[in-house]
Amino acid sequence: MPRANAPANRWIALLGRGEATADGIQDYCRYLARSIDRQGVKLALVRVDWHGKGWWAALRDLRKESKAWPGQWVLLQFTALAWSRRGFPLGVLAVLAVLRSRRARCAVVFHEPYSPRAARWFDQARGRFQEWIIRKIYKKVEKSIFPEPLSRIPWLTEVAPNARFIPIGANVPQRDLLASARLAENGKPSTVVVYCLTDMPYLRDELKDISDASRTALADGARFRLLFLGRGTAEAKQEIARFFRDIPIEISNLGLVDADRIGDILTAADAMLCVRGRVYLRRGSAIAGIACGLPIIGYAGESAGTPLDDAGVVLTPYRDGKAAGLALSRILQDHDLHRDLQEKSQRVQEKYFSWDVIASAFVDFLGSGPS
Repeated sequence: MPRANAPANRWIALLGRGEATADGIQDYCRYLARSIDRQGVKLALVRVDWHGKGWWAALRDLRKESKAWPGQWVLLQFTALAWSRRGFPLGVLAVLAVLRSRRARCAVVFHEPYSPRAARWFDQARGRFQEWIIRKIYKKVEKSIFPEPLSRIPWLTEVAPNARFIPIGANVPQRDLLASARLAENGKPSTVVVYCLTDMPYLRDELKDISDASRTALADGARFRLLFLGRGTAEAKQEIARFFRDIPIEISNLGLVDADRIGDILTAADAMLCVRGRVYLRRGSAIAGIACGLPIIGYAGESAGTPLDDAGVVLTPYRDGKAAGLALSRILQDHDLHRDLQEKSQRVQEKYFSWDVIASAFVDFLGSGPS
């Protein structure tokens, strides 16, 4: 049943360029659409195909399609590369100009609310340009949705009544979980999942950490097999074999699989190693692990003051594979600890990361009308 105060209307999720393999933003919008439908709102996905057609043709198509959008909420999905080939997303301002000319009500979901730290001068300059664009977008739209607490957005120093923190959800189907029926028993090896790997040059750092963690956990008495899946894992097959050639452990590599199967695999696993970087709220692989009730071993430094504080996540020093291995061994051999971490992840999932909770937050925020 939809909420009594939910507007029974139609919103638009406006996407830029999608990713060639796994399009996380599109998946996000699809899961949101399914849950927000139960709130009395139809969310339609519309893509501005500037990458395939060029900017002029894409804006012309947007002008035609948006004739029917006056008064409707349009949720622009922002990442820099969704609106630019090289990360200079100036074209998104033209998109907003078209929407405003059609009298659409504009909101933005900042999937990238600030640019990452960079070492090279060119990347630093690009980051400053991206943050200038982000501020311009913020000033031009009615409402802004951030996937991190507002206090963690470095440039958002003013009181922001038209901004709201709404976490991302997992891009896998929600499962009913039984915390007591997870950790491998009867002498069987546990299953430890590595969900997604980064491209070179960072791939080798990640594989070194995973191999160091595996050696340490095995030496500490843990028995487990490693299961790689998701983006970047199929391409890393040879590198994985090289890093693990001297480690007596079973390795499986499933590569890219569909979302339903990912949910089944994570739900049936025993733990997740998350070493792509520090664990934070926009790390979709970690959120998927939480949604499936998995204890997670990851790196500290970016999660303090967020719902991840209460999740079943064990944090270790950044790039310390041996510390990650000791944490993994403890989780796999201590059934009480394992169960406690599972239950923490399940509670956090239900409170913050459930798509129904996320959809309700969108309706509460956007349904309240302009300020």
